[in-house]
Amino acid sequence: MAPTVTHNPDASRFEINQDGHFAECVYRRQGDLLVLVHTEVPAALQGLGLAGQLVKAALAFAREQKLRVRPSCSYAVTYMRRHPETQDLLEVPFNPLP
Repeated sequence: MAPTVTHNPDASRFEINQDGHFAECVYRRQGDLLVLVHTEVPAALQGLGLAGQLVKAALAFAREQKLRVRPSCSYAVTYMRRHPETQDLLEVPFNPLP
């Protein structure tokens, strides 16, 4: 069974609680901008694709709310580079890779 991503707006994060462990994607909302600040998955849950699920949920929320996105955490940057269908959400487009 796939883990459930929960939006916790009071804590400004998307969360997964699984097997007694907690994974999160923390954001800051600044007007019409969603800043993805930090994504963390504990060692016991790494390699299961949870970070991707968290960022995907955050980006779906941004799209639904018509927000621009600033990926400040390295994982969110990598995720958005690997998923070009999300790049229209970017506050500032990525520089082309060399």
